[in-house]
Amino acid sequence: MRKLPDWLFQRYSRLTRGKTLGARVLVIDGQARVLLVRPTYVNGWTLPGGGVDKGETLRQAAVRELMEEAAVRPFEDLALHGMFSNEVAFPGDHVACFVLRKFKQEVFKPNFEISAAEFFSVEALPSDVKPGSLRRIHEVIYGKPISDQWSDA
Repeated sequence: MRKLPDWLFQRYSRLTRGKTLGARVLVIDGQARVLLVRPTYVNGWTLPGGGVDKGETLRQAAVRELMEEAAVRPFEDLALHGMFSNEVAFPGDHVACFVLRKFKQEVFKPNFEISAAEFFSVEALPSDVKPGSLRRIHEVIYGKPISDQWSDA
């Protein structure tokens, strides 16, 4: 699939959403593996999630994105890990990150937006995990200090 340039995706988001707000989820399975998705519009692996649509709460957006991007249904409330500024990469953008441990993954089928959704051991993550996602994984799994920044730049 053809990748949209970051600048075009950001302009589209700004026009359709104004100030932007995103929700991502760190899904951890019973074997302490984390779920990552590979978007078609940017390089690398990231936590599943996306923009909050008008009329949605952060949690509703996170649950919707989990299903759309990875075929994951939560069996518990999502726990808020934190709110992060993505100002460096995308002015006006903030990202909420949730943690989920009880869920069911249904059959994932690659689509226009996501080419893969896979669980990885934290000790064997792909080399191209986006920096913002990698920081959240290290904060939750290893107890690293929480940064206020999300930036994948």
